[in-house]
Amino acid sequence: MSRPLYIEGGRVVDPSQDIDDLAAVLVVDGRIEAVGADISKPDDAETLDATGLTISPGLIDVHVHLREPGGEHKEDIATGSKAAIAGGFTTIWAMPNTDPPIDDPAAVGYVRAAGRAVRASRVMPIGAASIGQQGEKMTEIGELVHAGAVAVSDDGHPVRNSGLMRRLLEYTQTFDIPVLQHAEDPGLTHGGVMNEGRVATELGLRGIPNAAEAAMVARDVLLSELTGGHLHVCHVSARQSVDHLRWAKDRGLAVTSEVTPHHLILTEELVRGYNTQAKVNPPLRLEEDVVAVREALVEGVIDVIATDHAPHHYDEKEREFDDAPFGINGLETAFGLCMQALVDPGYMTLSGLIDRMSCGPARIMGLPTGSLRRGAPADIVLYAPEEKWIVDPARFHSRSRNTPLAGRELTGRIQTTIVGGEIRFVAEGDA
Repeated sequence: MSRPLYIEGGRVVDPSQDIDDLAAVLVVDGRIEAVGADISKPDDAETLDATGLTISPGLIDVHVHLREPGGEHKEDIATGSKAAIAGGFTTIWAMPNTDPPIDDPAAVGYVRAAGRAVRASRVMPIGAASIGQQGEKMTEIGELVHAGAVAVSDDGHPVRNSGLMRRLLEYTQTFDIPVLQHAEDPGLTHGGVMNEGRVATELGLRGIPNAAEAAMVARDVLLSELTGGHLHVCHVSARQSVDHLRWAKDRGLAVTSEVTPHHLILTEELVRGYNTQAKVNPPLRLEEDVVAVREALVEGVIDVIATDHAPHHYDEKEREFDDAPFGINGLETAFGLCMQALVDPGYMTLSGLIDRMSCGPARIMGLPTGSLRRGAPADIVLYAPEEKWIVDPARFHSRSRNTPLAGRELTGRIQTTIVGGEIRFVAEGDA
């Protein structure tokens, strides 16, 4: 049995309990025992001084690519999980578009076991929605869930067959899990490499229109209405998609969605110079799209922030723009970029941001974490919300370095990450 952990001197921000005040946190046997200004410290407790820091529930990311098996030169479960705790994430959901895909119980079990072995963040596998992610035949969802899958998705590819999507939304209700959809109409995106518009025309690159995303969102929202199934729309980027999501919210449908940190602040202008580090799918779009998804997040039309952490090897991103892979390495920069995009300019409070990055994901996905309530798992992050730092990819814990943020100053630095009452990350210089 481990010693109690007593965290003192910090500002506790826990939106799940409407707490924002100076307080101590007591952890006993890996769970929250008490939060308050006057709780006593056990004689045998390990003490953690949080003076000048903010204490919140650990961050939760429901959209991460760990690349294992098959892409370990980009990332693996160990390096990705360590990157997660360095970014303040105590729970991450691992997407199944590996090689081979996570489409059978043995693969799900492997991801779970490998995640536990690392002793970093909690790694929760998402099972493939279709066998081989081919979009033809539904996987044995019951067996995947029994093995530990928390959701199903063909992310990396959309579920393009409407009949299959209907069956998924119907069948997953038996197990109370969501279907995570990569919203994209392939008939409108074929060969596209960036946002369709003036910049694409000037660069001579084939574009991806907003309608490619919005059309699939519209279809799936209607299918959720038809079936009652929980649809979760990944990486919303287009202002037209927001209109369909608002329609779903107004009708009380079981539809949730996420937006990435990069879509909250970066635009297609970053692609100029054929910058492959800014090549993502869905693409960086116009300023009006950034404004629309940001306002939707603040309003609650978009529920949560998720990184879509997509690591790639250096050589892959050094190719011609058309041939370079989509994706940004996002776990270690997410909090700072969101602070810069939302809190610094006053669009959202710090409590609001923690809700969208911790309490909200736990709430919509039915997780026991994302709160400092008594009895909850002691997943905690300590951070300096006003500290400035410069993004240096060479210092990433991730195996990959692909980011368009190199050299950018961000606000908000993660200091300590605690999982199940165990300190698993301390920033360099703070040990």
